[in-house]
Amino acid sequence: MRHLFKATTISLLAPVSAFAASAAPTLEDLQKQIDAQQQRIASLEQAQTPAAEPSKTFFGGYGELHYNNLDSGEELDLHRVVLFIGHRFDSRTRFNSEIEIEHAFVEGGEGGEVAVEQAFVERDWNNQWKSRFGLFLMPVGIINERHEPPTFYGVERNPVERNIVPATWSEGGIQTIGTFGGLSVDLAVSGGIQVDDQTAGREFLIRDSRQGASEAAASSPAYTARVQWRGTPGLELSLSAMYQDDAGQGEVDNVGAATLVQAHAIYRVRALDLRALYARFELDGSAPAALNRDVQDGGYLEASYKITPELGVFTRYNVYDNGGSGDETETRQTNAGINYWLIPEVVLKADYQWQSGAGADDGFNLGVGYQF
Repeated sequence: MRHLFKATTISLLAPVSAFAASAAPTLEDLQKQIDAQQQRIASLEQAQTPAAEPSKTFFGGYGELHYNNLDSGEELDLHRVVLFIGHRFDSRTRFNSEIEIEHAFVEGGEGGEVAVEQAFVERDWNNQWKSRFGLFLMPVGIINERHEPPTFYGVERNPVERNIVPATWSEGGIQTIGTFGGLSVDLAVSGGIQVDDQTAGREFLIRDSRQGASEAAASSPAYTARVQWRGTPGLELSLSAMYQDDAGQGEVDNVGAATLVQAHAIYRVRALDLRALYARFELDGSAPAALNRDVQDGGYLEASYKITPELGVFTRYNVYDNGGSGDETETRQTNAGINYWLIPEVVLKADYQWQSGAGADDGFNLGVGYQF
């Protein structure tokens, strides 16, 4: 800038000196000199202006390997490997995607799964508002959007968010996010769920109703809203709601609207982390009511403590009910265990679980998880 100022000053003084040393110039001469100096100034300013931000492509991912030793059996499973590809077109426009491979491989259409978990274009409209267009994670729960293994305790994702929310849940549509200091608001219009009334023993289960924009029936979209508060250090409060007027997408008899309400709180103070979550899915209609699946809900309380930056311990109490036949459909599960982070992106996990009620299954779990 010093060189620019010096060059500009000299350039501007040059015509004055010329004027004093010669006969009085005409108005036409003065205009030509002024135009020439303006062109030089514009050239100098352009030389000092940084180039536009270049586009850039990013790669990343996460994964986890589990060993489960439960009453129901022992299993070693490469549960998932997820690859992330993102691209920044400019400072306001981005593309994000995740491709997931579950259970190591897919053979004959059974066992594993290859799925696109996210694929959306994100656009910043200004400093407060942005929108996503494509396949995105629904703005509900805690781990639905933050499910990389180093970010949560326990080998397996907690059963309440897995069976009621149901994580990981993504749909195609449009999502708009507004941020106002510590307050954020999410609004989404997306493909909705489609309940299954044909699979014996699993009729109307919420987890089986996710469509994920895979040739999804779309006659009945879902409308989702979330309000979050993070304006107090260490505190997160969140409330989400979803409504869909036909959970069967016009293809399932005797089923009506679907409604989800979910709330959670997270409070961190020094090494202590406290979490509480509740979720409730309601399905209208005589068909889900006849199978005791018109209301599916659950909640959990979790406390964790970082003994050192690398070592943390936790305990979690879960209660959830997906309905179904029988007098006892509620499951209660307690987990307790440790996380040991080799580095912040790589974690070793161990926990023990006790279950009572429907489908009781006790035992221990071991796992390793990573993200990059």
